[in-house]
Amino acid sequence: MNTLKLHTDDNCAVALKTLSAGSIETVDSIVLEIKERIMPKHKFALKDIAKDGAIVMYGIKVGRAKTSISSGQTLSLRNVSHDTENHQNLISAIQSEKIETDTFKDLKFMGYHRKDGQVGTQNIWVVVPLVFCENRNVKIMEEAFLEELGFKRKNEYKALVRSLMNKETSEQTTLNNRYFKNIDGIKFLTHHSGCGGTREDAQMLCQLIAGYIANPNVSGATVLSLGCQNAQISLLNRALKELRPATEKPVHIFEQQQLGSEEQLLTKAITTTFRSLVEVNKIERQPAPLSKLVIGLECGGSDGFSGISANPVVGYLSDVIVSLGGSSLLAEFPELCGVEPQLKSRMKNLSDIQKFEKLMTNYANRAEAVGSGFDMNPSPGNIKDGLITDAMKSAGAAKKGGTMPIAGVLDYAEQIKVSGLHLLCTPGNDVESTTGLAGSGATIILFTTGLGTPTGNPIAPVIKISSNNELVERMPDIIDYSTGDIIIGEKTIEDCAHELLGIIIDIASGSKKSKAQQLEQDDFIPWKRGISL
Repeated sequence: MNTLKLHTDDNCAVALKTLSAGSIETVDSIVLEIKERIMPKHKFALKDIAKDGAIVMYGIKVGRAKTSISSGQTLSLRNVSHDTENHQNLISAIQSEKIETDTFKDLKFMGYHRKDGQVGTQNIWVVVPLVFCENRNVKIMEEAFLEELGFKRKNEYKALVRSLMNKETSEQTTLNNRYFKNIDGIKFLTHHSGCGGTREDAQMLCQLIAGYIANPNVSGATVLSLGCQNAQISLLNRALKELRPATEKPVHIFEQQQLGSEEQLLTKAITTTFRSLVEVNKIERQPAPLSKLVIGLECGGSDGFSGISANPVVGYLSDVIVSLGGSSLLAEFPELCGVEPQLKSRMKNLSDIQKFEKLMTNYANRAEAVGSGFDMNPSPGNIKDGLITDAMKSAGAAKKGGTMPIAGVLDYAEQIKVSGLHLLCTPGNDVESTTGLAGSGATIILFTTGLGTPTGNPIAPVIKISSNNELVERMPDIIDYSTGDIIIGEKTIEDCAHELLGIIIDIASGSKKSKAQQLEQDDFIPWKRGISL
């Protein structure tokens, strides 16, 4: 198969292989001559399209013809511009597809059960500052802890950690023989926020940190504060109080201006943290149903095949998890531009529709106010590989959300309150978005890519899924699974979903690490509510 038409209403198709100028192609019983050489992943017109005519793909408007376009001609930036339907207009409700779950209902992963009933795929201790002024002290703690405890690769505080270890046991530890067998990592987060920005940014940072502490993958946290910054301890405590599960975990907060010298701060922080690690190390993995998973849905470095292979596979798995009683989070609001009516038709509550409209409109207005806009979202790599408008990119990106009803709409760092599929307001920026997914409760993140990106997360395993086989051959160190066999016709979406689910269970159970985990790709960038696309 050389070409693919994605929806009966489409007036364009996708080239799966290089199409030569002058060749004759039959697409969905339409016979046409290819007018110019068309590269794989790119789109071409199935019929003549007049100037200002709609470009329709996935059954929705994804662009407007800047010039008249002949059948068999490539769609590109020279003849197509971004355009969508008015998302204030609702369409009739879409019926959710029925997903057969008997195959999956008895499957389990080995997770960490928390007192509030949630189950983590990791047992992580987090060390995080409330303000960038404490980044150095976090790094000193990191150097002191990680090598001594066997988590990875000396400062004067290593001796303190070693003495604490010796009080517990005389056992020696190496990188492959960790001191704490039931702790998957101690993650030391740094950032450039907490002061000097808006009060809204400080509040958002505290909510995000509280969300990380509340995440089922986190067993507890050490927080360093300077004392005079905008992101005050009181803001964090208020956010933690609103997240009742977080208050059941050990959370140690140390303020440098109150304690005095750096030595006093770090000695107390290291000693207290170590004693808590001894306790949380007693938690062991136990079987848990797939309904306990919270899956983050993300894409980055997308190509013209992402919406055909990788994203629908992830969407199928999202439907499976939601059907079993679990939850998933579809992020990246700039990449939902153009599919708003379809998404709103799947929402259960009018309040969610109104919230979604407000978040999307405010986001778009802020972007336009600084001379940008959602239409500028596709990156040079996206455009080069066939995603020439934001709406075209969005139509494929939304496939990660499957077909299930939408149970809720969340702002950045807001928490899931009921199980099901949720929309989460994040930017399209890979790291800001994955940071937000983990902050809203994702315990594992499925990340599709057609071009390759190394993004990871400190507390939620990130599984990279490529849209084509060439990518996994070229970048095997970052790709966990390829859906490229769908493109060449050797596997179905269901085939790949079943295979990928086995990898998800292994990683969620700790028996296997994702490529991002192996590379220790622990990216953490809080979203400041200025504009990121």
